[in-house]
Amino acid sequence: MCAACLSKPQRLEAEFFCSSCRTPFLNAFPLDEQGRCALCRLGATGFDAAYSFGSYEGELRELIHLFKYGRVRTLVGPLGKLLARALPVDERFDAIVPVPLHWWKRWQRGFNQSELLAKEIARRRGIPVKRCVRRVKSTSAQAGLTNAKRRANMSGAFQAKHGRPLDGMRVLLIDDVMTTGSTAAACARALKDAGARYVALLTVARVDRRMAVRVTDLIFSGSSEDAESRSIA
Repeated sequence: MCAACLSKPQRLEAEFFCSSCRTPFLNAFPLDEQGRCALCRLGATGFDAAYSFGSYEGELRELIHLFKYGRVRTLVGPLGKLLARALPVDERFDAIVPVPLHWWKRWQRGFNQSELLAKEIARRRGIPVKRCVRRVKSTSAQAGLTNAKRRANMSGAFQAKHGRPLDGMRVLLIDDVMTTGSTAAACARALKDAGARYVALLTVARVDRRMAVRVTDLIFSGSSEDAESRSIA
């Protein structure tokens, strides 16, 4: 992978973000006075904050696929660098936890991409990696499921190890991609069962739901001006 390709991924930009999960929106309509989206107001996310470097599309998506499915493990360094750029420098954590894979999926892939990324951030920030949750349920594919069905699919997928190994700790949860956040939410709840008092999610990329909204608006309105003026998140 040449330096030019590695430099192409750009940071996720938006005028309006949820103050907690950092979901980007087209306008401020879905946010309350504290800047929180509906899911965060309901406590449905499980985690307390979320950070991502870029949108899961284009060159960034290709790099993640090469790393994850093409087994190009040397990309952990460049992707770890993007992760580090997404994490605020003033945030402090006591432990880093990678989102675990089910043992069967790990055996098939040969590695856990989230664990490799977690080790990279641990090296850069000097924070220990703790494997205190395990995936006890081999879930079906999330693609094509509604948000509610994704959450139901992930229910009970993670389990904290015995005791409270994270008692009172601030934990950084690492994954490669955030789609709807249902996987991270289920894992964050297991971390809190293990005693964590604060859980922040850090991913290389996240799916930008604004893209689908723009496409839908363009189809039905026939103009980009109309699409931008709609009050849809």
